[in-house]
Amino acid sequence: MTQIMLSELYGKQIISNSGRIVGIVEDVILDFENGSVANLLLTKLDDLMKTDKTAAVLAKHSVKYARVKNVAESIIVSEELPAR
Repeated sequence: MTQIMLSELYGKQIISNSGRIVGIVEDVILDFENGSVANLLLTKLDDLMKTDKTAAVLAKHSVKYARVKNVAESIIVSEELPAR
């Protein structure tokens, strides 16, 4: 995948490779150790921090960046595999 500016992710629609609309990028979580994007958030990070169950809300309202297949006008992600 080619390099893109972090600011280019904000506001982009996320669509699964099967055509399902996942949401809009509202914020991102960075992995500073690896120097990469860890998650795309479908809600503002500030809103997540106001809840008692941050981990559960984060899991429901984010997409792991490892699922990203393409970034152009939209962000295409692979389908999430069901938990075993």
